[in-house]
Amino acid sequence: MKILIARLNHETNTFSPVATPLASFGDHGPTYGDEAYAASKGTRTGIAAYIDLLEQAGHQVVVACSATANPSGRVAAQAYTHLSDVIVAAAAGCDAIALDLHGAMVAENSDDGEGDLLERLRAVLPKAPIAVAFDLHGKITEKTMASSDIVVSFKTYPHIDMYETGAHAARLLIEMLNKKIKPTMAWRRLPLLSHTLCSRTDIGAMHEAVELARAAEAAGMLGVSVLAGFSLADIAAPCISVVVISDADQEAAEQFADVVAGFIWDNREGFVYASETLAASITRAQELAQQPGAGPVLLLDHGDNCMSGGTCDDMNVLHEALAQGLQNIVVGPVCDPEAVALMIQAGIGATVSVAVGDKVPLTQLGITTTPRVLTGLVLRLTDGEYVISGPTYTGQRIYMGRTVLLQLPQALVMVTETPQEHWDLGIFSHIGIDATKHRFVLLKSRMYCRPVFVPIAKAVVECDGGGVTSSDYSRFPYSKLDRPVYPFDLATTWQSQM
Repeated sequence: MKILIARLNHETNTFSPVATPLASFGDHGPTYGDEAYAASKGTRTGIAAYIDLLEQAGHQVVVACSATANPSGRVAAQAYTHLSDVIVAAAAGCDAIALDLHGAMVAENSDDGEGDLLERLRAVLPKAPIAVAFDLHGKITEKTMASSDIVVSFKTYPHIDMYETGAHAARLLIEMLNKKIKPTMAWRRLPLLSHTLCSRTDIGAMHEAVELARAAEAAGMLGVSVLAGFSLADIAAPCISVVVISDADQEAAEQFADVVAGFIWDNREGFVYASETLAASITRAQELAQQPGAGPVLLLDHGDNCMSGGTCDDMNVLHEALAQGLQNIVVGPVCDPEAVALMIQAGIGATVSVAVGDKVPLTQLGITTTPRVLTGLVLRLTDGEYVISGPTYTGQRIYMGRTVLLQLPQALVMVTETPQEHWDLGIFSHIGIDATKHRFVLLKSRMYCRPVFVPIAKAVVECDGGGVTSSDYSRFPYSKLDRPVYPFDLATTWQSQM
């Protein structure tokens, strides 16, 4: 059969000031058709799994596009409309659809990016099976459920099962096309804003919920997904969801959806994170550094996390660390193209006094900061490129833009032209830094750094500098959010739909 596949990924933080034009989707914009096929094949992504499994099953794949942007503000209307139009146009004449979507896309002209796209596709191909692989932080809406036959999501955070999730969706689609199964789905969305730091799948309530899902699948359920949602989106319901797929047994799907949703609701406090004050977290880090053991103390600035829409230029954590006298710190990347240009102009070996960071106003939070000057030595310059060694996005080349290492008396500050996540130790080693040799390593990251950096660390301290990815939701001016919702409204109730 002829099967349409496409990748369209964006996690939208509607409070982020970082723009999301079409050019954000890829290193040089989206790829289409044969170019998208070539760029996707062999990667650790859902769309790559679609290519592999569908072609192995003898089907013809039609690749509409591959478009992925780092988390940021609302997707520009032109970009969303264009990419949706490309996918919908490619659907003509296809027998089935398999999409690699994020699930938390919000555009200037759509609060339900995935649901609106799926609704259009269903209108074009009303009888064609539609399978979707979602991120664990996707939101599920009425439109998504009404316009899909198969919905599965990642079961890991940090995410390392993107390919496996695509393979899961592809296997179910193939069996559906071969008339070996008849998928039927049940869905529960809870009035619960989960915190990203409480959606990690190795510990806590989220781990237990995902283990329930895994056990049910091992026992024969076609698919059970727990989606944490993405609470930094000012939409009606960016909340946690459960999707269960059974084989032609709607009652079984409904009953197990209630089991998992009931567990989540009974343990809702386990999905809520309480930040300590920044001053207290830095004091605690200093105390931990003095304890026995090897390796640095990781300072995770989760209030300015690139992969949740952070600007990567919030300097509160570094300046608090400097004020409390921490020594031998490595920090970066700080995104400040203006400072990069000034330091490159000054040249290696120059002593400079330059304002670094705090230059992007957080307008939706009502915050405008004054950049603070750092004085130090321009130590090294690079092109900001390295290749990820794993386990996430293994083999992918990262382009950070021109990168400068500024040496201060207490810290090494790596400044880049673009915001970046800490996928690999290469983010530092490419510029001559051995992160294991320093007392403190300050990362603008919540979770993706952990598979690589936690094994080399003595301790981990989560620091909330107060940026647009803060875990203190009371700082965010929600206007569209349906209420009541937990934890804003502690008396919120939820009952089984059965």
